[in-house]
Amino acid sequence: MVQVREEYSFNTDGSVNFEQWLNRLESYVSLDRHDVIRQACELSWHVEQQAIAARNTWSPGVSSYRTGLEMAEILAQLHLDSEAIIVSVLYRPVRESRLELDAVREEFGDAIATLLEGVLRMAAINETDTSKTRVLGQNQDQVENVRKMLLAMVDDVRVALIKLAERTCAIRAVKNAGDEKRRRVAREVFDIYAPLAHRLGIGQLKWELEDLSFRYLQPENYKGIASLIDERRVDRERYITEVTDALRRHFNRAGIDAEINGRAKSIYSIWRKMQRKQLDFNQIYDIRAVRVLVPEIRDCYAALGIVHNLWRVIPNEFDDYIANPKENGYQSLHTAVIGPEQKVFEIQIRTFAMDDDAELGVCAHWRYKEGIIDPDYRDGFDGKIEWLRQVLAWHDEMGMVGGLAEQLRNDAGTDDRIYVFTPEGHVVDLMAGATPLDFAYYVHTEVGHHCSGARVNERLVPLNYRLQTGDRVEVLSSELNVPSRDWLKPHLGYANTPRARAKLVQWFKARPREENEEFGRHWLEREFRRLAIEDAPYEDIARRLGCRNLEGLFVSVGTGAITVNEVIDVAHQIQPVLVSSDLFGSVQESGEAPATPVNAEIEIIAHDRAGLLRDVTTILANESLYVLSIATRSDKRDSTASMRLEVELTSFNSLARALDHLNDLDSIIEARRLGVSR
Repeated sequence: MVQVREEYSFNTDGSVNFEQWLNRLESYVSLDRHDVIRQACELSWHVEQQAIAARNTWSPGVSSYRTGLEMAEILAQLHLDSEAIIVSVLYRPVRESRLELDAVREEFGDAIATLLEGVLRMAAINETDTSKTRVLGQNQDQVENVRKMLLAMVDDVRVALIKLAERTCAIRAVKNAGDEKRRRVAREVFDIYAPLAHRLGIGQLKWELEDLSFRYLQPENYKGIASLIDERRVDRERYITEVTDALRRHFNRAGIDAEINGRAKSIYSIWRKMQRKQLDFNQIYDIRAVRVLVPEIRDCYAALGIVHNLWRVIPNEFDDYIANPKENGYQSLHTAVIGPEQKVFEIQIRTFAMDDDAELGVCAHWRYKEGIIDPDYRDGFDGKIEWLRQVLAWHDEMGMVGGLAEQLRNDAGTDDRIYVFTPEGHVVDLMAGATPLDFAYYVHTEVGHHCSGARVNERLVPLNYRLQTGDRVEVLSSELNVPSRDWLKPHLGYANTPRARAKLVQWFKARPREENEEFGRHWLEREFRRLAIEDAPYEDIARRLGCRNLEGLFVSVGTGAITVNEVIDVAHQIQPVLVSSDLFGSVQESGEAPATPVNAEIEIIAHDRAGLLRDVTTILANESLYVLSIATRSDKRDSTASMRLEVELTSFNSLARALDHLNDLDSIIEARRLGVSR
């Protein structure tokens, strides 16, 4: 994890000892233009002293001068060049309007000034509101802010890296700030910058940004996991030492030159895995983990063979990311085994070069020479920049920014990808959970709009079929076919990728306003009625979601720009009836974190048949709704059955999904919620 851990040495005037600081930077990367770096440091120091004398500092207790030095050290650890170091030192004085950009251009040249200007443009995203459900809002000013950010990144990826370093310093510095500021900075970092660090492959920054965001957004969960890790640290370290010693002996016998060490797992990644897989802390086996680094790819597989001969392999826990790299270029072998004392642990095996890529991402091969990137890394770099260009093109086409954080998270933050084939045999990379409809929209917008069906592996499948790696997908289309509003309903699972959902929203926005308003009104009224929510505060909901009036809310729901789940989440914030999803879930439609359990009563009317009760309870169990009591009654005159079930739940969305699935079940006439009690 990138972090400044040592204090600087200071001169008698309070400035940092330049020679010692520069030596620390050069322990990470070789730098030129030492005199210009010194000049930038001295200028930043003098500007801050003038501000202190005028009692006009930017933020009490925070030194802009030292922040610049800390940014520079982060960038040195990421192997950036002297220009980036100089810009990081000068950024805060210019950002605080204490130093003019024209003065920088005159004193340091066009290249420094242009790079600095790019970072300043990217600072526009700090002015967007990431605290609301709609994440980045609706208005044109915010669109322009995001466009500036994306354009800056596409022009020079150093801009994004400098901004990541600046946000890292910012979230480190808020530990002594008020709760509101800590949460605001943490939300922005979690929504935008941690996913961006992941997409650029910079594991060092990603882990720190996620952990610090988690610490401020969910302090109790953070402290709980941190204490559990600390309690078992001694035992874990003893165990890892035993494992690494055994591996070292066997590798030496096989002539494999390997570096072996224990691998720390971040607190947020532990929490995320516990939530995603519904596991207890004791069941997270990769808290005990070992990383093996070897010179060549052939050594990776030789080392893997030794590991698998030493210990029993856990089925379905082997991943070959060397043969099938992740979407951000990550390569490694992952395996889980039952080791000494019958304890499960994870081993990651990769080359030293792959480890550099995993830790530093685009920075691993970042070598500027007369402004040209290392040609050996051209393909991988182009892939990352191409992704940024796709996001920019998407926002150009949509004319909005409401899904930027979602695009960053879902397209970049997930570890799971699938690889499917077109009928011609071309490979298409999609996020896990993608459907044939998502595939159709990936191919082309019009292919998606006119999609009428799909064949997977020459077999007809529904459009909400979940694609798997290796599937061969053929889209069936008809000019007469148009998008269905059912495709917008999350529980039906038709459109699961941000691109497909955005294209659908765009299509429905072109429909008559009255049609969208009528559909949105009907959809919300039906949902509230089914969930036994009376007197829904529509006006308050509309205001909180940024709609001008009630009609605007209905239109936004009708087009899919605002989802029903978002509306109901806001309704519960205004009139708490059930505990809503967790902090992170508030910006993720399917967030399911533990909350205080509540009881709800469900009524089901159905045509009686064998296996009905089993099917009902299976659906409830799949949504983690615990059945407390069941009362059933059959009417032989019309062959119907009625059920009343009391269930315990911790998330409103799980109940909503369960009712959706129950109503889709064969023979169900109606399933609805009767009431709720604490």
